[in-house]
Amino acid sequence: MHEIFKSYLTGQIKLTNEQWQLVFRLWKPTVTKRGEVLLQKGKVSHNTYFVVKGCLGIFLSGDDGHEYTRFLVFEGKFGSAFPSFTTRKPSAASILSIEASQILLLNYRDHQYLLDHIPGWERLFRINLEKEYIYSIQRIESLISMDAKRRYEILLEQNPKLIQRLPSKIVAGYLGISQETLSRLKSKK
Repeated sequence: MHEIFKSYLTGQIKLTNEQWQLVFRLWKPTVTKRGEVLLQKGKVSHNTYFVVKGCLGIFLSGDDGHEYTRFLVFEGKFGSAFPSFTTRKPSAASILSIEASQILLLNYRDHQYLLDHIPGWERLFRINLEKEYIYSIQRIESLISMDAKRRYEILLEQNPKLIQRLPSKIVAGYLGISQETLSRLKSKK
């Protein structure tokens, strides 16, 4: 798993062999089962994740028990319940392994250590954070300004495998629509 991680980071950061060894020691390889809960709502998020293979979902639960998909974290992406991870306060979100996954996890203390002791790590973190922030804003804007049909069309254009790969419940939650609406949209294509 570490070699895939190194391959992903190569070109974004230059590290010595000793620095890579430190990074590998702190990012712990973990295998998750489908449906495994990595973080429960109301608990403090102690880890951030890098998905080597599989998919993690970050979900919010409404008072009615309905789940809303905040983020999906696929291969080659970082993910966490970032507000909780950063503020050290209980999370409003849960993290679930949607598929059996191979992930690397980094705890908060080790995350801070890398930021303080590995030249370029803070820049790498900032650049990835900026990309995810822009993606989040674009997603929020689409939920506010586009109808269900247009959001579905964009998802088909940008990531058609997501629709095939994930259960309809999760895709619908990600699009901010009901499963019934998703089913109607799929049948029209």
